[in-house]
Amino acid sequence: MRFTCEKSELVYAISIASRTVSQKSTLQVLEGILCKAGHGLYLSGYNLETGITVHVEADVVESGSCIFPARLFFDIVRRLPEGQVTIVVDENYKVSIRASYASFTISASDPEDYPELPDVESNKGVHIPQCKLRELISGTLFAVSENQGRPIHTGCLFEVEDDGITVVAVDGYRLARRTWRPEEPTGRTMKFVVPSPALKEVEKILADTQEDAVFTLGPKHILFEVGDATLVCRLLEGEFLNWRQVVPTNSPIKLVAKVSQLAASFERVGLIVSEKVKSPVRCTFGENEAHFLTNTTIGNAEDRCCVAGNGQGLEIGFNCRYILDALRAVPNEEVCLEMRDGLSPLVFTPVDEKEDYAYMVLPVRLKAGS
Repeated sequence: MRFTCEKSELVYAISIASRTVSQKSTLQVLEGILCKAGHGLYLSGYNLETGITVHVEADVVESGSCIFPARLFFDIVRRLPEGQVTIVVDENYKVSIRASYASFTISASDPEDYPELPDVESNKGVHIPQCKLRELISGTLFAVSENQGRPIHTGCLFEVEDDGITVVAVDGYRLARRTWRPEEPTGRTMKFVVPSPALKEVEKILADTQEDAVFTLGPKHILFEVGDATLVCRLLEGEFLNWRQVVPTNSPIKLVAKVSQLAASFERVGLIVSEKVKSPVRCTFGENEAHFLTNTTIGNAEDRCCVAGNGQGLEIGFNCRYILDALRAVPNEEVCLEMRDGLSPLVFTPVDEKEDYAYMVLPVRLKAGS
């Protein structure tokens, strides 16, 4: 195998492919990057759950394949001088790497034992702008459950319908939903749950561009195509929460607040709350004003925030971090707070009808006088 390519492109491709390389595996080949040179250069990393393949423009003189030691290969290439990199692999998998006056000789491995990445037909994919897919993922991923007792909730639910794509995450204490409405019908109807580790990698690959990303559903896997990279992962199996039944509607109390002001108030009163010293924020919603109070063994904190509307004196407690996570995901300057009573969830919804999202946080029972 012999090829030449630009150093910057090779560094980028290795950095992407290595994200799914196993750090420690009973299969040693999974600790390496599979390289295939033919009609272009393809680098793959795979940990038996998620695989990433990246295409690199290269001048391939002699086709072939091998497994490079991932960390060493990346360390060498990223420290090479700028410009063209030439890599030659002989029949004994001895690798020569050259760029300008720098040269290295390392050992590669036979690719025969490298497991095949799952094959998903990519001719019936759903197209969505990269920036919109990234918004769907980043706007929900924070609410994914870490409880392995319910594996299905350790991923995000994707619901594709003719008029939109919805992504939902739940963890038993909160729910995050984002929906994107395309100008043209998707022409598809499907539902599946993607593991959060794979979505974190997709999020990193996506760019802030209107160029399309494509995802294709297979029998047990999902394939994401983003630019020159593809990611394939196994889907989660099980019954996901019926989120439409748990999100309250027609709540009698609706207030509007500035997201930045509301978040700043929660950040201030949350300064005396920590993982070791936990305490809910006591929220009292009056007419055009919200009052926040925390009381812990460290001390007390109090703040107020202007809101539009009448909260009817409703008193309710919340986990400060959950509220802040939701507010940071709100894409607008203003947000609507929908509430029913002190034991019902708070739901953040858009004021602007152009947006479509909901962030629900369950309340924490308050102790009398706390």
